[in-house]
Amino acid sequence: MDKKSIAAVLAIAALYAAMMALGITCPIKLLTGVSCAGCGMSRAWLCLLRGDVAGAFAYHPLFWLPVPAAAGFLCRNKLPRAVYRWGGAAVCVLFLGVYAVRLLTPRDAVVVFEPARGLLFRLFAGGFGR
Repeated sequence: MDKKSIAAVLAIAALYAAMMALGITCPIKLLTGVSCAGCGMSRAWLCLLRGDVAGAFAYHPLFWLPVPAAAGFLCRNKLPRAVYRWGGAAVCVLFLGVYAVRLLTPRDAVVVFEPARGLLFRLFAGGFGR
């Protein structure tokens, strides 16, 4: 593990904490009105901390994956290059697959597709819609 990698992980965690403190749970959803591929991840971890494993999986079935992914990132210099690349690709494919299924499931209450509620749409509709 090098200091730059640890600093990067800590910076991401600090940025996320700052956004949460401001009430911004997802900057992508705030801007676009569309949930991101990690939507439900924080709520899943909160469920897990309360001992509600089923609730955690309901919020995001891959909630557990960022821990080994972060470990792989921090230890990437010790892993064979192919393992690191294929592992990263597998994580991306898993997240995109779950995201696609959730977007295409109309009764999914966690992932939403509401572009009209996004900040960008409202800014453009208000500025150009007159």
